[in-house]
Amino acid sequence: MSNIAEYVFPPPAVTSLPVAGSTARFPVRRIYCVGRNYLDHIRELGNNEKEPPLFFTKPRDAIVQDGATIPYASVTENFHFELELAVALQSGAYNIAEEAALTHVFGYAIALDMTRRDLQKQLSAKSAPWDVAKGFDHACPCGTIHPVSQVGHLNAGNIRMQVNGEVRQDSDLRAMIWNVPQIIAHLSALFELQAGDIILTGTPAGVGPVVPGDTMRGEIAGLGALTIHVGPRCV
Repeated sequence: MSNIAEYVFPPPAVTSLPVAGSTARFPVRRIYCVGRNYLDHIRELGNNEKEPPLFFTKPRDAIVQDGATIPYASVTENFHFELELAVALQSGAYNIAEEAALTHVFGYAIALDMTRRDLQKQLSAKSAPWDVAKGFDHACPCGTIHPVSQVGHLNAGNIRMQVNGEVRQDSDLRAMIWNVPQIIAHLSALFELQAGDIILTGTPAGVGPVVPGDTMRGEIAGLGALTIHVGPRCV
């Protein structure tokens, strides 16, 4: 009897990201996101700044590579960018202590949390999950992962977003309410984190809409840039 598994149709391809200085790629397992982790962003959207940040997820096949053109999302008239620091894990566990959290980090990257803002507002008003506002196709552009061995651990540094050359977000990683070790510790109480997990750590103020023809360029000190173009509406 053959030990080779048979499938009723071909299984999905592995989602992966390039690694700086290596031909090996980083296989993505899950994508976790932190909401409301910069005070100025909480205020610009009119949310309660006394509430702790929240967590949500995106499907791993929502990842888009640097330099790609993404379609303007369907079923929205308010398609927003959110520039974020992404943390890539090389290992994980349940209930990771803050002081041990950084040992699980493989590296860092630049990412965009693309959002159907009008749908998100409608869902929030009903206290409904954000899945259709955050977890749609092409909703997670992500750049090259830079290993800790090359860039160290990032807890400060400029984070800047440009649309068509105009600066729209300009802040510093030190403005995060929860830092990376705290995020990992809190998230690992909810999920068993594992190698291949990506964590988006929240966005500063300045989020806003894009339209077909726009070019987004996100930069984080030490990580270079992520460039994504917006194409016509997909359907």
